[in-house]
Parts: sequence; C-alpha cells; structure tokens
Amino acid sequence: MRSTTYILPVIVLALAGLLSSIFIVDEREKALVLQFGRLVDIKDEPGLAFKIPLIQEVIRYDNRILSRDIPQLQVTPSDDRRLEVNAFARYRITDVEQFRQATGAGGDQAIEVAGRRLDSILRSETREVLGTVSSNDILSSDRAALMLRIRNGAIAEARSLGIEVIDVRLKRTDLPNANLAATFSRMQAEREREAADEIARGNEAAQRVRAQADRTRVEITSDANRQAEIIRGEADAQRNAIFAEAYGADQEFFEFYRSLNAYRGALTGNNTSMVMSPDSEFFNYLKNENGN
Repeated sequence: MRSTTYILPVIVLALAGLLSSIFIVDEREKALVLQFGRLVDIKDEPGLAFKIPLIQEVIRYDNRILSRDIPQLQVTPSDDRRLEVNAFARYRITDVEQFRQATGAGGDQAIEVAGRRLDSILRSETREVLGTVSSNDILSSDRAALMLRIRNGAIAEARSLGIEVIDVRLKRTDLPNANLAATFSRMQAEREREAADEIARGNEAAQRVRAQADRTRVEITSDANRQAEIIRGEADAQRNAIFAEAYGADQEFFEFYRSLNAYRGALTGNNTSMVMSPDSEFFNYLKNENGN
C-alpha cells in the first residue's frame, strides 16, 4: 500500500514530463527550440517534436505568406506633382534564426516588429523609385514595372530580417486634396498648350496643302490655256486654209459668200441703222446691174 502511494505520483510526474516534452509543429509554422534563451534546434517540418521540459522552450513563427499594408505616404515624382500612395506587400519568413535575432521576440510580437521595419524599408524604396519618374508614368500601365523595381530594391534589405519580399503592390495613387485644384489647373493649361500646338501644326500643314493645291491649279490652268491656244491656232490655220482654198476655187463666189455673212452680221434686229456712203463697196452685191 505504501509503495502504491509513492508509485502513483511518480507515474503522474513522468506522464506530465513526457507530455510537456512533446510538441506538435503545424505545417503552417516553423518552431525554434531555445534553451535558456539560446537557440538549440529549428523545427521546420510538420509533425511531433521533443524538447527538455522546464529547460527548453518553443517559439513558433508563421510559415505562410504574410501581408503588410504600408501606411499612406506622400511622394514627389520628377515633375513635382505630389501624390499620396497606398501600398501593400506580401512576404514570408525564410530564415527563422535570423528573424529571431533581428526582432528579438517571438510570435505576433516578432511579426509586428518585423512589419514596422519592413514598412520603413518599403517606404524608402517607394520614395526612391517613384521620385525618379513622372506622375504620368505612375498613373499609367508602367506602374507594374515600378512595383517590380520597388520589390527588387526591398529584397536585399529585407533579407537582413530573415524575410523574403514576394510582391509589392500600389493600391491607390491619388492627389492630395490641397493640391487638386492647382493640379487640375496646371493639367488644363498643359492640355490647352498642347491643343494650341496641334492647331498651329494643323494650320501650317493646311497652308502647305493649300499652297500646293494653288500651285497645281495654276500649273493645270496654264497648261490648259497653252493647249487651248495651240488648238485655237491650229483651228484658225485650218480655217484660213479652207478660206484660201475656197477663194482660189471661185473668187467671185467667195466674195459673195463673205458679203452675205457680213450682211447677216450687220443687219440684225428691227432697229438696225447704218450710216455709210451709198457707193461703199459694202453694198456691191445689193446693187443692180446698172449700179443702182
């Protein structure tokens, strides 16, 4: 009976010691085994693990991809148009030992410490990268390349914390409320200047087209007049040749024909008046044989 009294407490203590020496590593985490604050083992595989009760302790860290919202910051691009930027980053703890040394804490407290230091790194990289480009580049589709530059710049510095920056995204990029009116006025002035330049270039091009069209018109008109004069001269030559041939064939009839045409042209209308000498040659073919 006395032996049973001693055995039961021993068994209970043994079971308690056994249970306290066993811990489970979840697949979503990594664990550090510390002995009097000194690292003795790293458990990064899921399953059962062991430690020395009362002497060793277990510190757990999240092994999943973590997200961190970067507090809003103001940046000044190369065109001096100040912007308010909201961003977030995704990262993962890759070296738990270095992470422990950098943060000096465990669990959620270590995550918060690392997050604040990561904020400082990302804010610095964001200002440096966005300060080298114009605001139009930040607001355009080129922002994907800018986010990649921010991520690549933050990777090296974040490595000293034992973490890997996986991605950086700009959520919002806005103008400060105090600068909206001035910025819109400047944008309007720039657009009006660009419109005026386009109008001036258009007028210049239109003037060149009109000048070319006028020159072409003059050339075409001159060529047409030249051809018309040539055709008119050839026609006059043919007419004169026909008259000459007719005159040579019958001189008397030719003179008679020409006189009739002259009469037709002169005596038109009902009120034609002519003042001429009666013995004018114009009336030769209107006289009788006696000359009356």
